Amino acid sequence: MPPSALPGAVTPLIPADALAERVTAMGREIAAAMPGDVTMVVLLKGGFVFAADLLRALGVAGVDARVEFIRLSSYGSGKESSGTVVLIGPMPEGLEGRRVLIVDDIADSGRTLSYVRQLMLDAGAAEVRIAALLDKPSRRVIPVPVDFIGFSVEDRFVVGYGIDYAEGYRYLPFIGVVE
Repeated sequence: MPPSALPGAVTPLIPADALAERVTAMGREIAAAMPGDVTMVVLLKGGFVFAADLLRALGVAGVDARVEFIRLSSYGSGKESSGTVVLIGPMPEGLEGRRVLIVDDIADSGRTLSYVRQLMLDAGAAEVRIAALLDKPSRRVIPVPVDFIGFSVEDRFVVGYGIDYAEGYRYLPFIGVVE
């Protein structure tokens, strides 16, 4: 959908410079907690921009991170989760005995993160931790341990920095709220 056809105005919430600063700090926090080598399992599509910047921050902090991707869905093209998490495509291979860092854009209901965390444990991961750029604790339905959080935000529909609304707005260099 071209930007001119997207519904609603976007009000900036977290500027690009604050995102960059926090992701760098998260890289240091993760490196201190998970030194050495780590397998990042990035939830697509929303987590890819955050994951790219986090990968670089981890490298600067001395972590040798391998990157895998997993695609799950619970939203479709709407603003509300369906409540059912669906795996789209294959599971990453070679996770047995590895330390895994799940990387996602938003921790909200906990359904998706709980689901993928269990998938990683079932695949034999030795350790599983979770990094989320945004946390919406007021939306939590299923308790899930989110070990590294970029920003806690209110329950508003956000876009930008890889996060979409109907596949639009991912290109924004900041996090904004769709009005």
